[in-house]
Amino acid sequence: MLKLDIQLFAVPFRKTSKTTKRMRRTHYKISENATSTCPKCGATVRPHRVCKECGTYKGREVIKKEEAE
Repeated sequence: MLKLDIQLFAVPFRKTSKTTKRMRRTHYKISENATSTCPKCGATVRPHRVCKECGTYKGREVIKKEEAE
């Protein structure tokens, strides 16, 4: 005897229309990155990152930046 190993999956009763599909996907949006300003130089910085302009993080100088003359 030959035994068949068949898996049955749930199949939708009706086709999902384009409108229903699109209405469901309206919440799948990309949000823009959160930004804040550096308290020392005022540059736009992403949260929990070192400022690229002055090299400070939480008021401390982490990366030594030399000023251009």
